[in-house]
Amino acid sequence: MTTFLRLLTDKDKSSCLAASCTAVRLGEVDTRVFQVEPQSFRSVPGAPFAYWVSEAVRQTFRLFPAFEGGDRTVRQGLATADDFRFVRGWWEVGAGGDRWFGFTKGGSFSRFYADIPVTVNWHRDGEEIKAGICKRYPYLNGNAEFVAKNPQYYFRPGITWPLRGIVYSAQAVPRNCVFSVAGKMAFAPERDLHTWLAIFNSRAFDYLVRLFAGKVGGVQYEAGLIGGIPVADMSGDQSLQLSRLARRGWSIKRRLASIEERSHAFLLPAALRSRIGDFDPQAIDTELASIQAQIDDTAFSLYGFSEADRQAATAQSAGEPATDEANEDEDAEDTEPEAPPIDALLSWAVGVAFSLFDWRLATGERAAPPEPEPFDPLPAKSPGMLPDGAEPFHAHAGILADDQGHPHDLARLAEEVLARVEVTVPDDVRRWLQRDFFAFHLQRYSKSRRKAPIYWPLSTTSGSYTLWVYYPSLTSQTLYTAINDFVEPKLKQVGGDVTVLRNKGSVRTRDDEKQFEALQAFELELIELRDTLLKLAPTYKPSHDDGVQISAAPLWPLFRHKPWQKVLKDTWAKLEKGDYDWAHLAMNYWPERVRENCKTDKSLAIAHGLEDRYIEPEPKQRKARGKKKAGGDA
Repeated sequence: MTTFLRLLTDKDKSSCLAASCTAVRLGEVDTRVFQVEPQSFRSVPGAPFAYWVSEAVRQTFRLFPAFEGGDRTVRQGLATADDFRFVRGWWEVGAGGDRWFGFTKGGSFSRFYADIPVTVNWHRDGEEIKAGICKRYPYLNGNAEFVAKNPQYYFRPGITWPLRGIVYSAQAVPRNCVFSVAGKMAFAPERDLHTWLAIFNSRAFDYLVRLFAGKVGGVQYEAGLIGGIPVADMSGDQSLQLSRLARRGWSIKRRLASIEERSHAFLLPAALRSRIGDFDPQAIDTELASIQAQIDDTAFSLYGFSEADRQAATAQSAGEPATDEANEDEDAEDTEPEAPPIDALLSWAVGVAFSLFDWRLATGERAAPPEPEPFDPLPAKSPGMLPDGAEPFHAHAGILADDQGHPHDLARLAEEVLARVEVTVPDDVRRWLQRDFFAFHLQRYSKSRRKAPIYWPLSTTSGSYTLWVYYPSLTSQTLYTAINDFVEPKLKQVGGDVTVLRNKGSVRTRDDEKQFEALQAFELELIELRDTLLKLAPTYKPSHDDGVQISAAPLWPLFRHKPWQKVLKDTWAKLEKGDYDWAHLAMNYWPERVRENCKTDKSLAIAHGLEDRYIEPEPKQRKARGKKKAGGDA
């Protein structure tokens, strides 16, 4: 028998160590002291040094089969080797079609439900990704599946979890998604997935994960770790009960996401959400706690945990965070605070003005669509978006303006949206749009290291005049529309005002002089904006498959938000250098260079539909080794 002392949670370790040593000498009970027969560690595969759990818990690995086995398995997925090229926010490229598919990437702590905010290019069985992998790693000798792992499991429904964390949590993954090297997945017959979703989210399962990993906190949840966790037999009634609890947990957890405008579950912003059914986050949290308690009680019983073991398992996860702070996954930098209600409301109003969202959900003119099932494919649009074919709030050609009195004035339209849904209109909507909105929007529409804003403010040098371009409506004609329908008419108006004041001559008042100078400066800025747009327009042919950052890069001089402008300027420099020759814009601006590179890079040839230009290299001849002569050199 070996004695172990556990002082991980004690702050004054010196005095606690002394007290525990005294207790051992005197034969007294001390919760920090564990007496374990080292042979018992072998009950767990790999014999982790998990002295802090009871012998009965260690024996679960002998009593019950591992999850991995039979019709159940855990798999690692795709590493694209170039996420900037192959991964997009789902709002950048839309859904549907045969190119972009939901992509699980680990995410953050969340039980039952988590949105899948990014997509991956898996067109024609991922041929472009596979060619890129083979180009980057020539030592694979064409075996791309060494990196793009387990493609036979792509598009199946299953369960995923964060890459690593303090407390384990699992979420449902719908059909028609691809999973990543970080967003590993567990698979089982679809009829059983709800039950396994409950078991995976139980504290008993988390306790066994920590035991198998041989540590508490900071666990990296590899496929072998999760697949090796024992799973207890259960009756049909127990399975059904767990299935119903997980289904309900998924439903109300998804309801919390219905106020996040970037989510597939979005309905309305928080300020309006209660208009379409009960929305009480506190009540939802209370019900989630009740569901968790019921799942835990059933799971503890299935595994045969004693009361002491239950208390130990519960104590280890007692401090579990309710936010993304539970995890240190690859998207940790993307965690964002909850949007202030007024900012979220104004952002939604902008979306309505641009025909992205449907105001009728807030007025009762349209009912919310029915809730999907957890493993149904992701929708092409969130339920809060304007349905295809529906009349928009305001017809436009993909551009709105910050121009008081203009029929496409964004501030006025946002105010009209709020008035239509009978919300008090703030006094400073225009100021908010000018100073605060883009920074807020950029933060909300960034994910997985991607910055992908869909409302683009193209401005004069001083920001005195701004055109808001709507990325989903972007075409090769957008800049011409900006010139002909907005900048030129504005120039004509301002030029007329300048002429009137100029003609006043010596009778101009002091106020007239100030206005005259301001209008002249404004006119020069508008001319500069027009000339810049005229220079860019003839060669600007964007493709949504390139994503927001590439598509916006040629326009970098027109953005006034300095951090975003720098990102775009750097992106443009890399485009010029040839780092992104896979982009459609690169072919547009430098066709000769890109076509030449297609001869030696199969992935580029595939990207541009020029496979016939690719020249397969000659296989390298292996040098034959000569036999060494007996006796060596003479």
